[in-house]
Amino acid sequence: MTETLVIGAIFAYLLGSIPFGLILSRLGGYGDIRQIGSGNIGATNVLRTGNKALAGATLLLDMAKGVAAVLVLAYWGPAAAAVAAIAVFLGHLFPVWLGFRGGKGVATAGGVILAYLWPAGLAVLATWLIVAVITRYSSLAAVTASVLAPVYAWFAAKEWLPTIVVLILAALVLIRHADNIRRLLRGEESRISLGARKA
Repeated sequence: MTETLVIGAIFAYLLGSIPFGLILSRLGGYGDIRQIGSGNIGATNVLRTGNKALAGATLLLDMAKGVAAVLVLAYWGPAAAAVAAIAVFLGHLFPVWLGFRGGKGVATAGGVILAYLWPAGLAVLATWLIVAVITRYSSLAAVTASVLAPVYAWFAAKEWLPTIVVLILAALVLIRHADNIRRLLRGEESRISLGARKA
């Protein structure tokens, strides 16, 4: 079982480390997305290219890798699913291909939680969407969803393992958004541009 967990963790990490935002932006002719906007490789920064289709594809693919890792490893039981959940997320945050400098993990965390504990995942995604639409702050939506995610997990599972796994993911998302939180408090955070130009 230990060997299975180690192999599973490596698989999940490598899957999570695929930088879809960077790949799609280059294929779309926008060059290195890390040289645009916030320098992040996630969907929100891809949206700053003005190409909503690429941003949407990045969002879906980043979520999909989280879903895939958890569903594949869940075949070997709850412990393997938990390992996959954390490993695929760490892969996105610290991809070996990009010098361990990855995204902030919001979409991937959403996909992970959706596959790992779907009632909590739906609640997290709904929270993010509602806050993002109302405020147009992607970062505030991520922070709000992350704070509530462990609460959703506890009520959905009533078990410690899934709650702790979701708590770890949420804590990492909050840490990655430290600069965004400071900008929000100063009133300097940029909003999502719903009227981005078409490419």
